[in-house]
Amino acid sequence: MNVTLRQLHVFQAVAATRNFSRAGDAVGLTQPAVSRSITELEAQLGLKLLHRTTREVELTEAGRSLAARLPRLLDELEGMLLDVRGMGSARRSRVRVASSPTLSAHLMPECIARCREALPGVELLLLDRIQNDVLASVLSGEVDFGVVIDPSDRDALHCEPILTDPFCLACPPGHRLAAKARVRWADLAGESLVLLDHASGSRRLIDQALAAQAVPHAVAQEVGHATTIFRMLDAGLGISVIPTLAVPPEGLPRLAVRPLVPRVDREIVLARRRHRELAPMAQAVWELVGQVARQRKGLSAG
Repeated sequence: MNVTLRQLHVFQAVAATRNFSRAGDAVGLTQPAVSRSITELEAQLGLKLLHRTTREVELTEAGRSLAARLPRLLDELEGMLLDVRGMGSARRSRVRVASSPTLSAHLMPECIARCREALPGVELLLLDRIQNDVLASVLSGEVDFGVVIDPSDRDALHCEPILTDPFCLACPPGHRLAAKARVRWADLAGESLVLLDHASGSRRLIDQALAAQAVPHAVAQEVGHATTIFRMLDAGLGISVIPTLAVPPEGLPRLAVRPLVPRVDREIVLARRRHRELAPMAQAVWELVGQVARQRKGLSAG
């Protein structure tokens, strides 16, 4: 049997994302290369690991068994190889961190700058990706850890909460809700909403909050980035529920931003593979990101 580490990493990424294109993005391969790697792995094992259709990828029973046992085995092997090569004690270390767009824009720049000052022997490389791809890159081992929004499935992850971020309302200044100091979720009833799409880690939480408050609404547009939402609200296409962290420090001069009550938070966490200990320099960056986030929380509370 001639199974390669690359084949196993590719399978792990496909199992995590259920999508060949996203798995390819996570491991740096094209979709055909991912498909070829899976086919070669199945040939070496002599069994099918995946059921492929034009719309989705499903694991076979054998695929589910391999996907459940593979992360720990890969973690142990990679940890042993890192120890042998002495990478953990290298004079200059490269730490790769993935984060979702809002966090990449409004949290990570300060972390990178602080890293340059506090850890001059470390090069922090940021991968700016949608939440699903951040999680896939963590599980595949492409990055040391990720900064994400409250993952719904944490079975294969070790997570450390670092910040809570409340949702707020953004609307044109002439909108009826702009006159309120605080806006109740129930006040959104009947409004057309421009929301982050389901690739965002926040959308699931926004939908849950709207459902919990029994708010009837229409989704006018679904977009990938908060800046797109702001332009659509400028054009009068509706109002939005956004994370407070998405509001630039200078504010939104052409929009009104109001707190929503009752307060609903999204939890921001650091995430790494459950059975993999970080190398010393990666652990130092992990702690630095947590420190920056906690300081930001303290400033917000003040």
